Amino acid sequence: MNREEIMKILPHRDNMLLLDEVTEEGGVAHGKYTVRPDDFFLKGHFPNNPIVPGVILCEILAQTACILLDGVVKQGDIPVYTGLDKVRFRHPVRPGELIETKCSIKRAKHPFYFAEGTVEVGGTLCASAEFSFAVTGA
Repeated sequence: MNREEIMKILPHRDNMLLLDEVTEEGGVAHGKYTVRPDDFFLKGHFPNNPIVPGVILCEILAQTACILLDGVVKQGDIPVYTGLDKVRFRHPVRPGELIETKCSIKRAKHPFYFAEGTVEVGGTLCASAEFSFAVTGA
């Protein structure tokens, strides 16, 4: 699915929609995002040596996982983080690189969902995390 299709599921817009495309297969979501040199989060992080902040990598994971809630998230609902666990950053991500994510929901008790995911660039593991979120009404 492309950005327009993603926006039918996720409430994120403009600079905070951090997925270019997503596919889902067998309960696993695979996301892609190309880091643009003018992305807002690179300004000042760090001058002359820009890298994607870890919190942004975590946000990309959450957005990828929420694609798996198509049909659960209703219009007006907002999925919000409730926790991050076992977060590990292993390799920096830089402008121009293609981020590839893989996420799955491990368990659910609506409105709470528990997931895990990885971030890779060119086959190199850059980050991994377990996380949870809740689907709340607006």
